[in-house]
Amino acid sequence: MDIVEFFQQSAGKWASIRTNHHLSTEQAGQQSDIKGQSEIQIELLEKTDPAVVQLCQIHQIDPQQSLCGVRFTWNGQMNQAQASGSTLLVPIEDAERSNQGTLLRSQAQSEKTPSIGCYMMGNSDDLILIAQNDTLYVEERLWFANPNVRLRHSTMKWQGSFSSTSFCSEIRLGGQPTGQAAATRAQVSQ
Repeated sequence: MDIVEFFQQSAGKWASIRTNHHLSTEQAGQQSDIKGQSEIQIELLEKTDPAVVQLCQIHQIDPQQSLCGVRFTWNGQMNQAQASGSTLLVPIEDAERSNQGTLLRSQAQSEKTPSIGCYMMGNSDDLILIAQNDTLYVEERLWFANPNVRLRHSTMKWQGSFSSTSFCSEIRLGGQPTGQAAATRAQVSQ
């Protein structure tokens, strides 16, 4: 499976249950868990989509180098606080290694600029995403237990502060049938 096929299989509406675990280095030994749930909508976009083209141009990358775009929209709760938002990811394949590359991400609410990370498809069809800036390192692993169950594990490390891990289980509520993946792949690749 390549990254476009992974995102094709991800397209649709998902119910997500998340548990975060925080370990503060300032208060060694104190731990806190945060639980939440949300609905996530994942939409596969063609590389000619205006949002994909714009994000590539912001990073001064030729949009033709992009493989596709993926828009994530979520709405839910974390410890009874509303959490909603949207982000766009655009993978750019490495010219020498087809299983990895650069990952462009639209600007998050807490960031001043859009960010660049990297991705790698593992041998067991898992997707590893890494993003890093001056204060934060994030590594996330995503995989499918079956076509309608997706799992995510992430680790976040803040410089000089604390670390956090999370685990999400996501169940498909609806969306693109898996039998249409090949047809969509042909459309996105054009």
